[in-house]
Amino acid sequence: MTNHWVDFRNADVILIMGSNPASNHPVSFKWIQEAIDKRGARLLCVDPRFTQSAAKSHVYAPIRSGTDIAFLGGMIKYILDNNLHFDEYVKNYTNSSFLVNPALKLPGDNNGVFSGLEGSKYNKDTWSYQTGADGVIKKDPTLQDPNCVFQLLKKHYSRYTPELVTRITGTPKDKLLEIYKEYASTGKPDKAGVELYAMGWTQHTVGVQNIRTMCIIQLLLGNMGIAGGGVAAMRGEGNVQGSTDHGLLFHIWPGYLGAPTASLKTLKDFNEKRTPTTKEKNSLNWWKNTPKYSASFLRSMYGMNTTLEEAYALMPKLDDGVNYSWLQIFDQMYRGKFSGFFAWGMNPACSGAHSNKVRVALGKLDWMVNVNLFDNETGSFWRGPGMDPTKIKTEVFMLPCAASLEKEGSIANSGRLMQWRYKAVNPPGVALPDGDIMSEILFKIQGLYKKQPGAYADPLMKLTWPYGRKTVDGHFHYDPQMVAKEINGFFLEDKKVEVPNKKGEFKEFKKGEPVPAFAWLQDDGSTSSGCWVYCGSYGAVNMSARRGKSDPTGIGLYPEWAWSWPVNRRIIYNGASVDLNGKPWDPKRAVITWDGTKWVGDVPDGVGDPGSGRPPFIMKPDGVASLFGPGLADGPFPEHYEPLECPVEKNMMSPQKNNPAIKRFDKAGVGSDMDVYSGVASCDPRFPFVCSTYRVSEHWQTGVLTRWCPWLAEMQPGMFVEMSVELAREKGIRNGDKTIVKSPRGQVECTAIVTHRFKPFNIDGNTIHEVGIPWHFGWITTKDRKYNPGDKKAEVFTYGDAANLLTSTIGDANTMIPESKAFMVNVIKK
Repeated sequence: MTNHWVDFRNADVILIMGSNPASNHPVSFKWIQEAIDKRGARLLCVDPRFTQSAAKSHVYAPIRSGTDIAFLGGMIKYILDNNLHFDEYVKNYTNSSFLVNPALKLPGDNNGVFSGLEGSKYNKDTWSYQTGADGVIKKDPTLQDPNCVFQLLKKHYSRYTPELVTRITGTPKDKLLEIYKEYASTGKPDKAGVELYAMGWTQHTVGVQNIRTMCIIQLLLGNMGIAGGGVAAMRGEGNVQGSTDHGLLFHIWPGYLGAPTASLKTLKDFNEKRTPTTKEKNSLNWWKNTPKYSASFLRSMYGMNTTLEEAYALMPKLDDGVNYSWLQIFDQMYRGKFSGFFAWGMNPACSGAHSNKVRVALGKLDWMVNVNLFDNETGSFWRGPGMDPTKIKTEVFMLPCAASLEKEGSIANSGRLMQWRYKAVNPPGVALPDGDIMSEILFKIQGLYKKQPGAYADPLMKLTWPYGRKTVDGHFHYDPQMVAKEINGFFLEDKKVEVPNKKGEFKEFKKGEPVPAFAWLQDDGSTSSGCWVYCGSYGAVNMSARRGKSDPTGIGLYPEWAWSWPVNRRIIYNGASVDLNGKPWDPKRAVITWDGTKWVGDVPDGVGDPGSGRPPFIMKPDGVASLFGPGLADGPFPEHYEPLECPVEKNMMSPQKNNPAIKRFDKAGVGSDMDVYSGVASCDPRFPFVCSTYRVSEHWQTGVLTRWCPWLAEMQPGMFVEMSVELAREKGIRNGDKTIVKSPRGQVECTAIVTHRFKPFNIDGNTIHEVGIPWHFGWITTKDRKYNPGDKKAEVFTYGDAANLLTSTIGDANTMIPESKAFMVNVIKK
């Protein structure tokens, strides 16, 4: 996320699409409301349901789930047709002028797909740029060449007419155009617009492209890098950003360094593969520093116990071309490929798509360790609905851990703000902080290796672990302050280093000194850093523990409140907030300003001196932002495709119905006998209604924390299905009736909630209904707290089950996140 929540107050127009912050991110709404009250900002909301956010908006437009690209593609056409783009910004700060390979074919000319499709994977040879003899990308500054990115963008979205978009999305044409007009008004130097999204955009087979489409809009309007702009990711919990930063996902190391694959045998191979090069003479190409960050990360893992090359050899490698995401893991577990599993701070028996398959998969393990605050559906899957404990071999271990209030440490929120939290109380009973548990496991394994040598011991035996101390009773107490210091990084030897950006000037550091910022990291193994983007977060003091309230710029940067990565910068790419001469586009909302000798305001993002010609998007090899993005799996421009399960017979935009680059798990895909889909080739009358999952304010994720709280459970006591008055009348269902919601994969008992928040959609002349269900529930409730694990006959109170019993094993073509926001169901009165 380029900006931060406080910055919402600087926006003139706020678009809520793919999220519901009034309900799910209420603190953020404080700043949205301030923008409305003090700036007269306009709030727009596009959602299948009339949400709490919609109730606060100036303009609300309904949309059928899974058709966001059609809606946003229409906005791109509207902006271009009416010449509402920020011309100077687009020409200088995006790749709009780059000339693309003339062999590229767009979906409108190629049966709904881009050129290069081979099976379910694209050969991207035709997605390349034209280059001169010197290797420099050819450009047309006038943006008139038919092969330049700008003209290709216009051609691609010329098909997205308001009439066609309305037929696809079900959004009334007048509301569609009203949203377009309001948001497109921000394409001026003195205007700013921001978009707020969450799982409503990501959980689709085109999830990444949903967000890409909005990025294109923001670039056309000049809304990136400025105050009040950006594309805001509304994270699902307080440290989603932080966990991602530190390499939670399989394909990255901490700091977004690409994880090594088996074919990259040496550190040299890795650095050459992962370090981009550029022929653009003015581009800073910051990722050229990858060797410094990879070396420093390896030192944080193994210290001086190994050489850098040895440390790299000890790190796990991915098999080339193999995806290790959530859906793939549980598919392989279902196939019996796993013997053990740690479920750490999660509840996959409820949170995982196609939860019936997940629960069967858990039963094929030899052992499972459940680390959580309370028992949950995952730890007790073997005694859940439909399970026969006598036929399940899995041995389950429960390790109770500390809640956030019972341990110290940092979190990084949606706006990249790293904030320190202190322990309020001790954890109860034998519960321990996660760090203590991890440390004990490591030491036990190391002890076993010492007693009896085993396979491949070095990766664990040579780890450094200077993160705490042992007490007299032998228990290891993990110290998060020490981890925070290692994340920042140290000089590992006395070192004389050239001062960044000051050629010929040097500074001396002593062994053990903290590295002041990532510009000082070295590629020779003399520095460490557990996560290079956090370098600078812990020097003489713990920067994340700061609570200063000064705001020198007056735009809400608050530079002394905690610490924001990178280098305490509050708005990323802020070089795009000034013109080529260094003058702020909007002096009243200046993010950075040149005072004659240096930049003041926010920490400048690699910005050169005014007039230097350095483009502002320094993490891109070519220095400019990508309207044309050839790096994705499913197309250089976003294209509307229907969800895998949908209520229409064909894609009205093109002959290609679904995203051609997705991976299917049914018998037409990898061959799973449990994975079935509804109406892929044609509509299935057994499942006529679109369904989407969502959250409520009273519950948290799958409810493991909140369903134990009677005061919250009483406010939202159980599973429900929300439907329109019209659908309820058609099905003979009244408010409060018990119903069964069914999909091809399972069924859930739900209480009917009949409201005006859903309305039937008119999709190309046909009435289409959509329903919604919350995903916080499972079969364990507060009434089950006294369950004795040794008593297999204990009565279990159930009130429905997980929404994900209905969702399918299908994911986005790039990330594999499940398509939980658009699938087909039926609703039957019980």
